[in-house]
Amino acid sequence: MSDSSLRHRIGKTTLTLRGPDRQALAEQVVTVAQRRHAFAFGNIGFDFVDLVGGPDPESAQPFGGTDSSDLDRLGDLWLGLFNTATLPFYWGSYEPRRGAPDTERLTRTARWLADHGVTVKGHPLVWHTVQPPWLLGLDLDEVEALQRARIRDLVGGFAGLIDTWDAINEAVIMPVFVNGDNAITDLARARGRIHMVRMAFEEARAANPAATLVLNDFDLSSAYECLIEGVLEAGVGIDAIGLQTHMHQGYRGEEYMNEMLDRFARYGLPLHLTETTLVSGHLMPAEIEDLNDYQIPQWPSTSEGEARQAEEIVRHYRSLLAHPAVESVNYWGLTDRGAWLGAPAGLVRADGSRKPAYDALEALIKGEWWLPPTPMRTDADGRVTVEGFLGDYTVSAGEHRAHVTLDAADTTTTIDLA
Repeated sequence: MSDSSLRHRIGKTTLTLRGPDRQALAEQVVTVAQRRHAFAFGNIGFDFVDLVGGPDPESAQPFGGTDSSDLDRLGDLWLGLFNTATLPFYWGSYEPRRGAPDTERLTRTARWLADHGVTVKGHPLVWHTVQPPWLLGLDLDEVEALQRARIRDLVGGFAGLIDTWDAINEAVIMPVFVNGDNAITDLARARGRIHMVRMAFEEARAANPAATLVLNDFDLSSAYECLIEGVLEAGVGIDAIGLQTHMHQGYRGEEYMNEMLDRFARYGLPLHLTETTLVSGHLMPAEIEDLNDYQIPQWPSTSEGEARQAEEIVRHYRSLLAHPAVESVNYWGLTDRGAWLGAPAGLVRADGSRKPAYDALEALIKGEWWLPPTPMRTDADGRVTVEGFLGDYTVSAGEHRAHVTLDAADTTTTIDLA
């Protein structure tokens, strides 16, 4: 906690501790331990849909090639680092047959994660890719009505279990997308980007007023800024700006990231790094414009690449947490098995062994930025001062304990250990 660039991530509270008899615990040793970060350290939880929810009845191949024996191993690795999970609600895979959504498996998966103390996010409500083929050929009014109903059903149906959503994904390119036919691009072309964003946010807000709704995009150019400005001027209330940073072509560096974050922070909204990756093999050629155009039979992780990935992930996370507007970082994949585009972007190898990047990130999240069980002594009035990264803590004395939250404001409070 000596890094001054992270002072905004640290809180302090002075506690007056009382025992079950409501008498001050004067001159006693108590143990303080962190339980959870307030900052959202996330990763996708796609593998768990098959592992927890059960096999997909529409597909013979589980996501990522996982099987039931992987749950304990992957679960321990995942839960060892992350507190926020993104689950897949792509329309084409969630409802491949009209009227038969994959509700039960996603519900079981979300509940399993929530039971393990994980905040669950859904991705995405509106997107032009991974669309169900049964939308093609329908009248645009019917397409819009179905899209609106989908938003209400998902956000309302999962309220209380999933309260954060990527409301709309990649709206900048949506009306001009040409890589395959889909009804949502046709709708966006006919109605416009702001109409699509308004639809996503207003339907979701009506279904769950307490939801956190994210506008998400990979286009970090001025085109995205123009869209954000147009949306805000139109009176659409967005809760966070989502920024994708898949770095298959190499780490973009602190200077680039800070400049980019500053550009989007000027809107006064929290920034969510929704999709971030760094590869541990060779870098994708720089001339590739669309990452989807580079898919090769094998893309191995190498020892040299793994060392680079570990160094860069530390630099990346340090710079992101140093920026006060950043509220969430979501890494895109735990393992190389079944990874997006076959890239060796996971923190764990395909055989389940930890890469140096996993260890490096663990040394930050559960090491440098974490308070392990620490003995502290109260003063003559039963007071003890706790300082640490914002989040939830336990204070205990013998069998008695209490929970306390460190927030951005220095506080003084009295708590009873029960």
